[in-house]
Amino acid sequence: MRRTFRSAAFPLHRHSLPQLVVDAGLVALAYFLAFWLRFDGNLSGHGHYEQLLDDTIWWVVAGTVLILALSRVYQRRWRYFSQRDVWHLLRAVVVYAIAVVAIIAIAHPIQYWVYPHYRTPHGVVSGAPFTVAVGLPASVAVLFPALALALLVAARLSARTINERKLPRLRGRPEGRTVLIVGAGAGGRLVCEELGRNADLGLSPIGFVDDDPLKQRLRFAGVRVRGTTLDLAHILDDAAPDEVIIAIPSAPGQLRMRVVTACRDRGIPVRTLPTVFELLAGSVNVARSVREVRVEDVLGREPVNMRPEEAGRYLQGAVVAVTGAGGSVGSELCRQLVRSAPAMLVLIDHAEDNLFGIMRELEEDRHVPRSMLVPVLADCKEEERMREVLDEHLPAIVFHAAAYKHVGLMESNPVEAIRNNAIGTRVVAKVAGELGLGGFVLVSTDKAVMPATVMGASKALAECAIDAAQRRFPATRYMAVRFGNVLGSSGSVMPIFRRQIAAGGPVTVTHPDMTRYFMTIPEAVALVIRAGEIGKGGEMFVLDMGEPVSIMELARNMIELSGLEPGRDIPIEVIGARPGEKIHEELFNPFEHPTPTGTDKIWLAQRDAMDIERVESIFDEILLLVLEGDATGLAEKVAQLTELRVNAPVVAESS
Repeated sequence: MRRTFRSAAFPLHRHSLPQLVVDAGLVALAYFLAFWLRFDGNLSGHGHYEQLLDDTIWWVVAGTVLILALSRVYQRRWRYFSQRDVWHLLRAVVVYAIAVVAIIAIAHPIQYWVYPHYRTPHGVVSGAPFTVAVGLPASVAVLFPALALALLVAARLSARTINERKLPRLRGRPEGRTVLIVGAGAGGRLVCEELGRNADLGLSPIGFVDDDPLKQRLRFAGVRVRGTTLDLAHILDDAAPDEVIIAIPSAPGQLRMRVVTACRDRGIPVRTLPTVFELLAGSVNVARSVREVRVEDVLGREPVNMRPEEAGRYLQGAVVAVTGAGGSVGSELCRQLVRSAPAMLVLIDHAEDNLFGIMRELEEDRHVPRSMLVPVLADCKEEERMREVLDEHLPAIVFHAAAYKHVGLMESNPVEAIRNNAIGTRVVAKVAGELGLGGFVLVSTDKAVMPATVMGASKALAECAIDAAQRRFPATRYMAVRFGNVLGSSGSVMPIFRRQIAAGGPVTVTHPDMTRYFMTIPEAVALVIRAGEIGKGGEMFVLDMGEPVSIMELARNMIELSGLEPGRDIPIEVIGARPGEKIHEELFNPFEHPTPTGTDKIWLAQRDAMDIERVESIFDEILLLVLEGDATGLAEKVAQLTELRVNAPVVAESS
């Protein structure tokens, strides 16, 4: 394990100590040179200033190095020196140079006696002696920080230059595959340097492509910028690389798709660095983390820039419960929550295989201590069992992700859809309120907006149950977080398309104009966790999903990213929309007003409160119909409740 000498105030790594010693020598040299230049190399003829230099140089050097350390210039190796580090050095040196002038002016470290003699008509008369303080010459005060900054920057640039010269001459390795790197920023340069250091990768960079006009024709790590992405087709034809790497973590989907299209036309494979969110989610080896381009990379939506551990910082040391912990959303909740270091994570799921899978992943792959995890096999619809579990562990907050999500299956099983999604939510919310738990977060869906399917209606009922629970149990903070499709989740269209492509097609699309909102599971979950902190109680949060994506375009992109051509290799078949299926989904109901929360990517759906007695009465009737298995009567009651919400909201109090 790497030893560090680091605290919040004085961050030092083991590799910082040699840097600190060298910097001390350079600062001492700069201070001496400032005096030497001021007095034209004749310090001995200015004894008081020579004494000032001798008596102050030790604390000037020590103070400068201390300020440099506090400015965090020793947190990275000199080989990675960048323009940002120049500003850190400049700030530290200037601040301390001003401090040196002030200290010498106030403390007067060197003083000497003056014995005046005055010539009078009666002869020379001696006056009263007095002391004179030796101040720092103005020219020294200017020369010292200038020389110190120049020497410190020169040392770091020299270290970086020497390091880059040590990189193997990639063009001299004929056995390596040639690589064109898209992006000459920090990510692209890191990839280039890593490829140079790791000869076993067998990859040789032959150029950069970057849209920044200031970088054109420049060289980075000895590799030239050949042009912009608009010139990519010509560059690919001229350079004929064996592979292209997209090294811009924040690249928009349109740019990635432009690169993929140009390379696919020439049969050149494309890989990419992880997205910003993936990089923020954990430390990665840049060169070895390059992966194949996935469909989520080219959707064109701006990614979420949020570290999972920062989103859940408020949960550090707390007991947290997740229902549906083995599902696609619930399992990602567990992965991100353990990064926040809770005292205990209670994983609740009624599916044995799913619960076992997420437990094994957390323990074996992510090395989470077994003492932190509490697996619980339980059904959220069983009130006494949920009371037993939550009463035993008393979590500070419950993330309720347990739900059926398959739209088609729920149409065929409406009673189970309502029983699990709506009544199950009501049960857990009620138990949480009766036990006085701190918070309850419902994971909802855009299909709950003006619901046209059983699944959507069941989630709309779940939202109503949260509204009612907040009114009944005001001591508990109830929140719901609504978002659209999450890529790759259970019930998502992407796994279906993948299976159809693997089988040779056809890829089935229900309507040529259909659109859906998409977000990756990790991004959605990070925002759900963040919403659990900012909620005061009674809020309906809506995640900013960006622009809706055409399902037809999604199908084409997935086929193309598989190296095939839509229509020729894999046919696309329009089969018609299913009953109740919307062409376009919405994120807000007509009676809701989108309101910013002050948190990036999270909106508040402001709405009036419902009549709690009416909601509870209809819920009781729904529960009876579920017990009787009356699907027809259930559909009528669900319609009544959703119509009550849409057409006649009763303002009891603002939520």
